[in-house]
This record gives sequence, C-alpha cells and structure tokens, in this order.
Amino acid sequence: MDLRSKARTLPGPVTDPAELPKWNFDGSSTGQAPGDDSEVILYPQSIFKDPFRKGNNILVMCDAYTPAGEPIPTNKRFNAAQIFSDPVVAAEEPWYGIEQEYTLLQKDINWPLGWPVGGFPGPQGPYYCSVGADKSFGRDIVDAHYKACLYAGINISGINGEVMPGQWEFQVGPSVGISAGDEVWVARYILERIAEIAGVVVSFDPKPIPGDWNGAGAHTNYSTKSMRNEGGIAVIKKAIEKLGLRHKEHIAAYGEGNERRLTGRHETADINTFSWGVANRGASIRVGRDTEKEGKGYFEDRRPASNMDPYVVTSMIAETTIIWRP
Repeated sequence: MDLRSKARTLPGPVTDPAELPKWNFDGSSTGQAPGDDSEVILYPQSIFKDPFRKGNNILVMCDAYTPAGEPIPTNKRFNAAQIFSDPVVAAEEPWYGIEQEYTLLQKDINWPLGWPVGGFPGPQGPYYCSVGADKSFGRDIVDAHYKACLYAGINISGINGEVMPGQWEFQVGPSVGISAGDEVWVARYILERIAEIAGVVVSFDPKPIPGDWNGAGAHTNYSTKSMRNEGGIAVIKKAIEKLGLRHKEHIAAYGEGNERRLTGRHETADINTFSWGVANRGASIRVGRDTEKEGKGYFEDRRPASNMDPYVVTSMIAETTIIWRP
C-alpha cells in the first residue's frame, strides 16, 4: 500500500504509454534495491488524465524492474499481465467490479473521522448510505475523489457510505483484465492525494477498529464471457467449485490482517471455511438473485481484504477459474 510518485516534464502531449520514456528511481531509499546498485527502472504501462494539474497533464501508472529487465519482487503487475495475455484467458474477456472499502482517520491520532477523540459513536445501524452531519463523515473528500476519478478516465461506477461510521466505499468496473488493477491502484492514489489536501489519513486496514464494528474489504465481482452467455450458471458453479479447492492459496494472497476481518461475523465468512450461496453476504462467494434467475451473469468473491493487491486478486481468480485444472 506504499504508493509513491514523482513528476517530470515532457516535450509535448502524450496519449499512449508506448510514447513515454522509461525512467528510474532510487530503490535504496524505498527498500527495493541495494545502495551500491540502487536504480529501479520504471516502465510506463497506462495513462490517465491528471485531475490535479489538469490540461494536457497525465498520471502514468508504472511497474518496476531491475536494470537487467527483471521485475522486482514487489512488481505484481508483471505476473498478472502474463496471465491476462494468455490466449485462453483473453478469449474469456474476464470482467471485474471491485468494491474498495476504506476508512478515513483523523490525522495524528489514528481514530476514525467523526468519532469523539478517545471515545466511540453510537452503535452501527444508522451510518450505511447515510446523510446528516451526525452520521456521515468525510463526504467532501469522497465526492471530490469521485469527481477526480471520473475526470481521470477511471471506470468508477459508484460510491457509498459504509456500515462503520467514517468508512466509505468506491466501486471500479466493470473493467477488463489488467485494466482493473491499473484503475484500482490509480483510484487509490487519487484518494490519498485528496485526503492529503484535507489533512485526513486513509486507512486500508481490513479491521481498523477491533470489536463490534464492520471491517473493510475489497469484494471482487467477476464474470467471463462463458458465464455471461446462456447457460452461464453452470460455468459459474464450476468456477466456484474450483475456487473452493484452492481456498487456502487464495486467502494467503488476499491481503494482510484478513484473519481479523473474516471471523464469520459482520457480513463475512469464517476465514478457514469456504462457502457460497445465493444472496448470502455471510458466504465466501455470493451469487446474486438476478444471476440465479437469469441463469447467467457474475458472482462476488467476498474474501479479499481492503489492502489486497488488485493485480494479484484479479489474475489469481482468472487463473484458478479459467486455466487451472484440479
């Protein structure tokens, strides 16, 4: 979650990442390279309009490599791009809709926005999708983020206040393949920038407040062409069966601290047990009523934590459901 950026001036407007030069940064300052060979090389991968500088300015999502051209260990985009470029995966056109939950914290005290310092608000119930100064905290930040993402060209499809006060969600998608990861990461970056201006801290911790408070996830909605076509429900059920067989591997890759969130309470399934159901928000995988009724559509993987890497989660779901053979 350690997002970083720097800026450079280009000789003119650019619309394609292929037109951009590679660049580098000091990896010894970020713990990604030794001091005696510190250059880490940035490869431009995708472009978005810059909502902060506007005009012809752009945000460029890059991944990182050694000078020899090898992806560094934290570069999860490289493996994801390989999976999504597999002809079998590409033919299925995997769509993703990612529900990114997060918590806004008061700077310096790491306590949710709107909560009394050292104290607690009233119990959960009135805050979800709420309105009013006594229930909704941080709307200016959230709306500014929404507008900025739309300006940037991110396929942001909605926002809402979450169950725990001070917690919010934005949704990215439907996005195809590797673009889902690019868009979620850039949306996170824009959110951090806007919160920085407001003097508020963004937390992607999956359980920022212990006790009887909802955690924060990144529910990942998913479908393939076969699932969206007639008879797709059979493909969905087969995919869910395969996800169940690799439950432990997925959980290990679905974010840090997720065991504090996936307790079987607060609209989660227990981390050690795989389950699925129609319209069941207490299951690992939820199939919607519309999907069941129409016999085709998508399903929702409710296991990923809010701090998951979208490159890892999206590519792993595609690999398990499309490529992997039990």
